[in-house]
Amino acid sequence: MTGAALAGRAVLVIGASAGIGRACAVGAVAAGARVVLAARRAERLAAAVEQAGGGFAVAGDARDPGDCERVVAEAVGLVGPLNLVVYAAGSAPLRALADMTAAEWERVLATNVVGANQVVRATVPRLAAGGIVAVLSSEAAHTPRYGLGAYGASKAALEASIRGWRNEHPDVRFASAVVGQTFPTEFGDGFEADVLTAAFEHWGRHGLLQSEFMTPEGVAGVLLATLGAALAHPEVGVHDIVLRSPSAPVGPAPAAAAQVVGGGRRPSESAPGTKPPWVTGDEAGA
Repeated sequence: MTGAALAGRAVLVIGASAGIGRACAVGAVAAGARVVLAARRAERLAAAVEQAGGGFAVAGDARDPGDCERVVAEAVGLVGPLNLVVYAAGSAPLRALADMTAAEWERVLATNVVGANQVVRATVPRLAAGGIVAVLSSEAAHTPRYGLGAYGASKAALEASIRGWRNEHPDVRFASAVVGQTFPTEFGDGFEADVLTAAFEHWGRHGLLQSEFMTPEGVAGVLLATLGAALAHPEVGVHDIVLRSPSAPVGPAPAAAAQVVGGGRRPSESAPGTKPPWVTGDEAGA
């Protein structure tokens, strides 16, 4: 289904250097699409293109409005009018709202809201007929999580702006994909251990830690299959997609935290006291 639907399509993935964005780009290339991979880190993009066995790398920073316009224009120059654009870039500090500085708020909003909207702004006039613009949101936008209040607020704003785009441009299809806990990604690499410990305890008490995570490849596969099928049926809109692990929540913290925290392993394999794999949505790979 994915291959048949995406073969020959022009696809742009923003945030393609890591995580779900990278998996989407690799999957789209495998499906026969003409893919442009965009992100900040040129060396990571080159590695992603090598992994995919094809595609075009265009380096740019989603926080720079000029880069947003340039990346989309270059993508169209490489593969033609775009059938599908996936915005998978994201930024997420793990910080209680009372500890968030103005600079941290600005960084989160610059990537998750302003950058996303500038990409959409540049994309709309360059879409092929029946094209789709999809953004990755998070379940944190709907169910608040300790330490991710700013991130959740930015994703709620992103979803609201996409509804606004849909209202102003009814001839274009816009989709928001709400993504749950996914591993492995680089999402939590910068989280401070003491704040993470407090967050795990809070999440566990509120039933917000699941015993199994989705994989970036699994999430990307479902997204590409869904959006590819929609491309084949331009009369059908795909507004909201929710992807969440079907596993049950783990027990209350601190036992839950010890069960989930692990170095590069799934929750069921994890040992306490090592690096956390928890992620609630997209990847800070712009």
